[in-house]
Amino acid sequence: MPGKIAIIGSGAIGAFYGARLLQAGNDVHFLFHSDIDHVRRHGLRVDSVDGDMSYPTVNAYDSAEKMPVCDLVIVATKSTQNHLLADLLRPVCNENTTVLLLQNGLNGERLIHDMGFGGPVLGGLCFVCCNKLGPGHIAHLENGRIIIGQYRKDEQPVGRTEVQENVAVMFEKAGIPIDRTPDLILSRWHKLLWNMPFNGLCALLNATTDRIMANQATRDLAYAIMQETQAGARALGRDLPDATLDAIMEFTDTLAPYKPSMMLDAINKRDMELEGIYGEPIRTAKELGVEMPRSETLYRELQFLNASYK
Repeated sequence: MPGKIAIIGSGAIGAFYGARLLQAGNDVHFLFHSDIDHVRRHGLRVDSVDGDMSYPTVNAYDSAEKMPVCDLVIVATKSTQNHLLADLLRPVCNENTTVLLLQNGLNGERLIHDMGFGGPVLGGLCFVCCNKLGPGHIAHLENGRIIIGQYRKDEQPVGRTEVQENVAVMFEKAGIPIDRTPDLILSRWHKLLWNMPFNGLCALLNATTDRIMANQATRDLAYAIMQETQAGARALGRDLPDATLDAIMEFTDTLAPYKPSMMLDAINKRDMELEGIYGEPIRTAKELGVEMPRSETLYRELQFLNASYK
């Protein structure tokens, strides 16, 4: 590594990180869906706070079967598309391919590992604000940091690994800040501390984060959902101390009025990432004897809302 890199899911996240890797001189191959004809004619454009990027020609594909086998495959699809991953990954992977999953939620790495393509699986937690302005046109507004960790079958902490380091260095050479986590599962639950209360409450109530925090009832509910998430993590032997919850509340207080991704999906009547962010954590905790009643109520209400879009 570096070698050939595949971007599976070239929406805002995949196209942004793929463009940065391309800018750094890597051999990047993009799988597009609805944007494919536009990108083939006009290329890829990213308007970024860190410097705009424009590529009149990129390696753009409308099918994974047409892509080459790659050394690194970056999966940046939404978790709502995970039922398609086996068909998307099979053509671009061999036993030496590393797969990096850039997704919200829990247990996506387990899904990819259990497909048995043979190579190591990494997880990445993205802290970036970017969105799609039009076909082949991405706006990068803020940040870009990724926390990267390696997954292993028993889901115990792996520590720092050579594969993790190689991928981290490649991103850093492309100007992307990287944190290396020795415990991917802990990092996943840490991010769920914010995602489980605020993604769902903002979507269900059609309210930005500042409104959730300003109302004592919803503020208390958000904290109670965080405490359930904390209990779920502890059932797996991952400790998220009370000070961490308090710090997240303080951080959310400082945010400008913010619409989380699930709220944007609800506004635009798109399928929400309910299973990765709610279903998987709730089921995982329940298997270990921990109930998450407030989180489960929110999950069921969001399922009703989500079904109304179909």
